[in-house]
Amino acid sequence: QVQLVESGGGLVQAGGSLRLSCAASGRTFSTLSVGWFRQAPGKEREFVAAISWVGANTYYADSVKGLFTISRDNAKITVFLQMNTLKPEDTAVYYCAATRSAGTVLAGGSKQYNYWGQGTQVTVSS
Repeated sequence: QVQLVESGGGLVQAGGSLRLSCAASGRTFSTLSVGWFRQAPGKEREFVAAISWVGANTYYADSVKGLFTISRDNAKITVFLQMNTLKPEDTAVYYCAATRSAGTVLAGGSKQYNYWGQGTQVTVSS
């Protein structure tokens, strides 16, 4: 069983930055791909970014390319999401999720992921 805990959310002004962390339990973290999703009020959960356990390949939603960066530290069993130049439309609950899958399917939607965290709120004020 894998448990995921997000942290790092909060309130930030537009143009600011936040770094989210996703800490995982378990000894098999190095063979887990991890993704970040977000869900704004009244909207469906959407893919944000993912990092594969194979080659640490990364995938991003078009809306965050060049603004957000996902990375992983296997020694710390943590995945990070650095979010820069935040906009009010980035306001959402951010979830991290994990899967044994790898490759482009990671950007294919939430169904690829088996394990989910509880989420962390990010609010960007204008």
